[in-house]
Amino acid sequence: MGEDELRAAVAAERREQAALLAALEPEQWDAPTLCDGWRVREVVAHTTMPFRTSVGRVVLELVRARGSVNRMADRCARRDAGRLSPADLVAALADNAEHPWTPPGGGLAGALSHDVIHGLDIIVGLGMDRRVSPDRVAAVLAGMSPRSIGFFGADLAGVQLQATDLDWRFGTGTPLRGLAQDLLLVVCGRRLPAGRLAGADAHRFTRRP
Repeated sequence: MGEDELRAAVAAERREQAALLAALEPEQWDAPTLCDGWRVREVVAHTTMPFRTSVGRVVLELVRARGSVNRMADRCARRDAGRLSPADLVAALADNAEHPWTPPGGGLAGALSHDVIHGLDIIVGLGMDRRVSPDRVAAVLAGMSPRSIGFFGADLAGVQLQATDLDWRFGTGTPLRGLAQDLLLVVCGRRLPAGRLAGADAHRFTRRP
């Protein structure tokens, strides 16, 4: 994707997620996601934080977290999830569909990855049957590097990921098959609900009941 296509993809993904979130039942906002320890409201608080927080404030929060980006993200997500209503969070996403934020060093492709991955954390965690646009999933997968995979801590040794809906494979070894968006979550170190992956090693990447 070129830059204009990436901008359009980011905006479309945010608008679609906002529409989906606006239709959730109140109890679904407190349901767990694939982000360990985060409910739906924490994930949305996290994805909308860049739209609601100045650069100076982010720097201050990072100092308070002693330089740990993960610690900062967790603290801020929990704090904002407690003080913002679902309506506030939906509005923060919908009203900023075209916000120019990009993660440090990630560019527009990084912004798309951030939104797509966390959107999947929510919908798969809730058991919803939303299919992200194949073009967006393909763009995110294309941007995955050994460094980014290492960041997520996924152990992909001995398996070859094979998408059943896109022409995409990764790694070598025993085939692990699934939708491209589910394999994206595998790459990101998530464990999926049972039945979403196929292959002899599917249990390695599946959540226990």
